[in-house]
Amino acid sequence: MATTANPSRDDFAALLEQTLGGAESFEGRVVIGTVTGIENDLAVIDVGLKSEGRVPLREFAAPGQKADLKVGDEVEVYVDRVENAQGEAMLSRDRARREAAWDKLETEFAKTARVEGVIFGRVKGGFTVDLSGAVAFLPGSQVDIRPVRDVTPLMDIPQPFQILKMDRKRGNIVVSRRAVLEETRAEQRSGLIQSLAEGQVIDGVVKNITDYGAFVDLGGIDGLLHVTDLSYKRVQHPSEMLNIGDTVKVQIIRINRDTQRISLGMKQLESDPWDGAAAKYPVGARLSGRVTNITEYGAFVELEPGIEGLVHVSEMSWTKKNVHPGKIVSTSQEVDVVVLEVDPEKRRISLGLKQAQANPWEAFAAAHPVGTEVEGEVKNATEFGLFIGLDGDVDGMVHMSDIAWGISGEDALNLHRKGETVKAIVLAIEPDKERISLGMKQLERGGPSAAVAAGGASAGDRINKNQVVTVTVLEVRDAGLEVQVGEDGATGFIKRTDLGRDRDEQRPERFAVGQKFDAMVTGFDRSKKPTFSVKAMQIAEEKQAVAQYGSSDSGASLGDILGEALKARNEKN
Repeated sequence: MATTANPSRDDFAALLEQTLGGAESFEGRVVIGTVTGIENDLAVIDVGLKSEGRVPLREFAAPGQKADLKVGDEVEVYVDRVENAQGEAMLSRDRARREAAWDKLETEFAKTARVEGVIFGRVKGGFTVDLSGAVAFLPGSQVDIRPVRDVTPLMDIPQPFQILKMDRKRGNIVVSRRAVLEETRAEQRSGLIQSLAEGQVIDGVVKNITDYGAFVDLGGIDGLLHVTDLSYKRVQHPSEMLNIGDTVKVQIIRINRDTQRISLGMKQLESDPWDGAAAKYPVGARLSGRVTNITEYGAFVELEPGIEGLVHVSEMSWTKKNVHPGKIVSTSQEVDVVVLEVDPEKRRISLGLKQAQANPWEAFAAAHPVGTEVEGEVKNATEFGLFIGLDGDVDGMVHMSDIAWGISGEDALNLHRKGETVKAIVLAIEPDKERISLGMKQLERGGPSAAVAAGGASAGDRINKNQVVTVTVLEVRDAGLEVQVGEDGATGFIKRTDLGRDRDEQRPERFAVGQKFDAMVTGFDRSKKPTFSVKAMQIAEEKQAVAQYGSSDSGASLGDILGEALKARNEKN
């Protein structure tokens, strides 16, 4: 019979089962063990099994640190196997930490709470983070709000992270440091924006510069300093006045608490140059300025920093019309201008560039009074006259009725071509309308001379087409006669075929130099000399006689009719 002092085989088996019966249930669990010894870089741990286990000391140390472990310490370890080939328990501190970490992380992830971790390594596309035993992936885009070139200062430092995704079966955790920073920043912005007020003056640091302005850090929240609020003077780009890192004094112009956007200004801290602008720049004042900008419709001229005036394209030149302002002035050019209009409320000043220069129309009037003979090139021919280029880069116009005597305006226009140099007489000048009227026919012999244009001769000295005049033979030629009207009138030519209706009358040799006779003006050649015809006069007289004294059907012969007409003419003379 077995006793306690002498147990039987069955009793021994029962005692062994009592001691080790639940050993298999240890596997895959986290248990508490006691450090019984430290051998080199291994810790010997007793977890209550028939044999102890050994765990590397590094598993008890945080990344980059040494293990702080001594005999007698109680630690949590993961039982991988109760016994290996050497009869020892297979234990893991890392697995224990991971399992405990996963339990905690799942709870924190469900609450969307932040977790603490340490960046300890680099991998493709990001970094590895130790979350108290569980390894997570930190994408490079989630490290900071802005791209970070060097992450070294952030490694091996405990800091908060936000879990974005986790899958325990796959052992996958994705975290973000950026989400924590953005949330923290939003909290700071919300608190800071409540402490700010419109009109407040505050110091800030320039963080970024763009084409349209600069972003200024006000101590945790950024404000936009628009380029138009940098200065009252024209600023093409913010970099002309600011550099990244500059400390600047700004005024808060507007705060949108819904969008948390803040508009800042620097020029608001300066005196407004437009105050008293009407007194400083009275209408008619002549000033100097610098061209700052050129557009299709004019040029802007800076009179002082912060005050610019517009020279409209119509006020840029007396003579250059319909040209781009850039062909008259250039950027940064110093120019003289005259104030035309001031509107302080709209902050507008209208300037004139041509008003600061001599009016060429007035200068021409002073140098060429009415009656002066001028010479110029035909610049353009229109349906109503000719434009002649004159001194001072001005144009004068010859109306078609003032081109030549005795012919229609349309015929007179055909006598001249563009580019031809002609002479004319000044008939009228209107500087305020930028208009000069010229006459060409007034210079012709046989028409009003310069004296006529000035009112010094009789208008009866002119000759017109179809007019009968008395001419004097100047020269007898085979082709006809060179004749002159009156003593000093126009000279012209009579073809031999125009010396009479009959062939006997068409002989030039029957005339002598100095002989006088009547002829009709039939027109003018390209040189505006009149042409005469005795034949045309005879035909006209015959028609007039027939109309006045009746046709040959009345019983009177053609000779009788002509005789009566000649008699009446002689009596009249």
